[in-house]
Amino acid sequence: MTPARESITLPVTFLTVVLLGGLRVADRVAIAPPTLFSLVLASLVVGGLVQSGVVDPMRLMRGDRSGLANVNGLMVILSTFAASAQVLSLLTPAAGLPSMVMSLFFFVAILQLMAGALDRPRFLRVWAVTLLAAFTIKFVVLAALSGPADGAVARALQLLFEGITLGSVSQPVEAPASGYLAFLATALYLFGLVLLPSAQRPALVVRH
Repeated sequence: MTPARESITLPVTFLTVVLLGGLRVADRVAIAPPTLFSLVLASLVVGGLVQSGVVDPMRLMRGDRSGLANVNGLMVILSTFAASAQVLSLLTPAAGLPSMVMSLFFFVAILQLMAGALDRPRFLRVWAVTLLAAFTIKFVVLAALSGPADGAVARALQLLFEGITLGSVSQPVEAPASGYLAFLATALYLFGLVLLPSAQRPALVVRH
């Protein structure tokens, strides 16, 4: 990994994710920090990233590196953690039963990823699909159910879902730009994960 990627590209990418993921566009623009539960989930995600070889902490911080290089490596690790927490918080519905269900979904999905002991490519693929599914649920399905019910059919669907879930599935209405910002933040986050210094596989020894 080049010094420029470690000291500039990765931290800037993940910090951009933190900023975009924290934007809440409604009547006014606000920046929301990640939730406490998303911090717990992010800790598990970072553990899964290390376990699967997506990132190798020894390539970022070790004794034979200079002090400045180790600081850069620490910034990469911290920004990865912060971006993970912000994306998880961003893709979790704001309130009600959907928020509880999605939090549980993330928790179980991350535990399964860690228990599966996946390698780097498979971990990244499964994690990308998991985040895409969460994005679709929040910004497509729930957004449609939370918007204005134009017509009797739309209102009937809202009442049906509320009856099935034994409570309201409606979420605070956000500006249309929110979904695009969320998609951009998620895509940047996955791009940053691909750029992380992965664990180096031991070379194969051919015996004659």
